[in-house]
Amino acid sequence: MNAGQHARTSPGTRADTATTTGTDTDSGISTGAGAAAVGHKPSPRDPLPHQLLTALAQHRMATTDQLRAMLRPGTARQTVWEPLNTLRQERLVDSTVLPASHGARAWYLTGKGARLTRELPALRGRPPYPVTTANAASLKTPHTLTTVRAHLAFATDARERGDEHGYLDWTPEVAHPLGDREHLIADAVMHYTLHHTSHDHSENESESESESENSEGENSQDRGRGRGRTKMRAFIEIDRATMSSERLAAKLIDYARLHTYQPRPARHTPQPAGPAWLRRYPLYPRILFILTGASRRVLDNRIHDLQAMTAQHPHVTALAHHVPLGAAVLEDLETHSPQGDTWTPLTGGPPRPWTEL
Repeated sequence: MNAGQHARTSPGTRADTATTTGTDTDSGISTGAGAAAVGHKPSPRDPLPHQLLTALAQHRMATTDQLRAMLRPGTARQTVWEPLNTLRQERLVDSTVLPASHGARAWYLTGKGARLTRELPALRGRPPYPVTTANAASLKTPHTLTTVRAHLAFATDARERGDEHGYLDWTPEVAHPLGDREHLIADAVMHYTLHHTSHDHSENESESESESENSEGENSQDRGRGRGRTKMRAFIEIDRATMSSERLAAKLIDYARLHTYQPRPARHTPQPAGPAWLRRYPLYPRILFILTGASRRVLDNRIHDLQAMTAQHPHVTALAHHVPLGAAVLEDLETHSPQGDTWTPLTGGPPRPWTEL
């Protein structure tokens, strides 16, 4: 274990458990003796069945245990199993049994469920890529469930640290134009809000000022904060060692292209102000590679190839001057924490937390 790593503690009880015994926390319906006196106050929270539909629309697919960790951590398995079965009876969701899993199921939306969720406020503007058949589910299961594992590593860490990263702060399969009808499709885009003490805040402000002259990406991306909060963004690439190491490393070239790409203005229209990514992000997200599915030696070699691409390709080298780049092994994130010394900077140097690349 590297210095600075800490063992993962098991998730605690639900942070949103109601303290008043007469309230149904999922429906928001008051059932106590004072209900008649104060009248019904609708809860701002969606009931659990709606959250399950939203989570499956957002993440495409998830197992029962993943949905429980995502929406109701620390509760009994039946908490999500029963509403999932109800949704299946209503033909809004379906499931597939995972191979060699002793009956574990991965859930996905049916066509009916996908149509229903298309108009949910939380998903407006989200391109629909639903997995609505058993055949599609079987093809996408390994990659999709691995991507959910990566999200849950960050979500669990955020919950334990008091940071903000919920199930809607991780968007899979986000396409970005590169010109000439080409697109870069990030495996996920992560939004994460880091909370820190006033002591940490003052230290980080000093660090920001010292770095601002030679680290524009680090300074502008991560240091625009107020009231002790830092908004972080990251492009996530999940590698299950199913493609060649060279193809994996070549993804860095596409991210370098995205960093500088400006669409051609239409005739008689003004030149767009800045690169295309500014239409979505105020600052260019950092790039995090998360590897799994092979021996430690193989994964270390693949990380080394990412470092070599960063050092040797001029466009990627230029990107690294402005954008933090890192790689980590998924099992290390699950065991120790994304905030441990688990990330290898692609520009070289000792392992460190993803927030300090």
